[in-house]
Amino acid sequence: MSKSRHPGPIDRAKRFFRDLGPGLVTGAADDDPSGISTYSVTGSQFGFGLIWTVLFTFPLMTGVQLMCARLGLVAREGFAAALRQYSPRWLLVTACVLLIVANVVNIAADLSGMAESLEMVSGVSHRLWLPVIAIGLTVAVVFWSYKRLAKIFKWLTLTLVTYILAAFLSKPNWGEVLRAAVIPHIELDRAYLATLVGVLGTTITPYMFFWQSAQEVEEIRESHAGVGHWQRLLPSRLRSATTDVVAGMGWAGVVMFFIILTSATSLHKPGMPPIESAQQAATALRPVAGEAAYLLFALGIVGAGVLAVPVLAGSAAYALSEAMNWKGSLDDKPRAAPHFYAILILAVLMGLGLSFAKVAAVKALFIAAVVNGILAPPLVAMVTWLTSRSDIMGKHVNPPILKGIGWFTAAAMSIAVVAMFVL
Repeated sequence: MSKSRHPGPIDRAKRFFRDLGPGLVTGAADDDPSGISTYSVTGSQFGFGLIWTVLFTFPLMTGVQLMCARLGLVAREGFAAALRQYSPRWLLVTACVLLIVANVVNIAADLSGMAESLEMVSGVSHRLWLPVIAIGLTVAVVFWSYKRLAKIFKWLTLTLVTYILAAFLSKPNWGEVLRAAVIPHIELDRAYLATLVGVLGTTITPYMFFWQSAQEVEEIRESHAGVGHWQRLLPSRLRSATTDVVAGMGWAGVVMFFIILTSATSLHKPGMPPIESAQQAATALRPVAGEAAYLLFALGIVGAGVLAVPVLAGSAAYALSEAMNWKGSLDDKPRAAPHFYAILILAVLMGLGLSFAKVAAVKALFIAAVVNGILAPPLVAMVTWLTSRSDIMGKHVNPPILKGIGWFTAAAMSIAVVAMFVL
């Protein structure tokens, strides 16, 4: 008699890592150089006062990204394609325009952050690094296959481990950290509330919605499964997507936690000048936490940017291509999807131009935060509405908990937008 074999720890670990993909990459891309700057400034200005936002935002961004993943897997189309069919045209056009504006500004900030970090480490001017980074990333995205890119993106998420190592080198008071993480501390102060809005806007960003759903569609194409076969695979793929998204958003939250922790421990001190960027944070860490922490922080910015810039440019290309019903996929050759790659390349070039224009990084990021803050609430509401419709999702409509998270997130982000203009 053959014994039924239950999967052991190694088999379960292999299955877990096999399930990781679009959700993990999306989560890691959320901790891009501009996000690292926001979290660094947050820790340096308010210490552990805003570290509780990690636990607060985790279920919100997990719920939203899971709905985006489910939309891609069940409807077999991206978020913008669904908006084209089911939303007013003005909303689709506005969403695409604002998304591209915000993404270009973020690309500019990320390219600048990477170039300045490489200058800190190598001594070579950041103005020389800027075109090298932009051209190198664009060539890789345009000419490498989706399968190859997906593997590289997956491994690049590990570069964010540098921030965990840097945090331990800063020697925090762990009791104080844990108390601040689980007990929210609110100050009715203009600077505090403005920073809170910035953290929310950096953590729950519209480009992630478009990228997540589009990557799930890419995974379907990569499987070469027909409609009937895919319907049989769908329940297991939805379970895998849940694992993937929860792990990805969890990883994003862990990295956010340790960046705020490192900055708070090392830079939130009497007489310490305020910082305005991740590069300044890395430099300020040097005399406080040592050379290793400085190098880890600086190199982490580069690794994060290598992952984030293609995601930002790619999400803009997916959104506009789906909105216009143009053929477009990272797995297509440039000749087969000229509009898609033209948008992607143009987004990087515009970001590069903005980097050379010497637009103040802090001002640029504030503009991007405002645009993302305006765009996020209606898009969260739309993805919640779309994934709650049985004519789109069939029997896989949102369970009550996802629907509740979606509407709560839309409401919370709407309040953040109002606060952004009132403050």
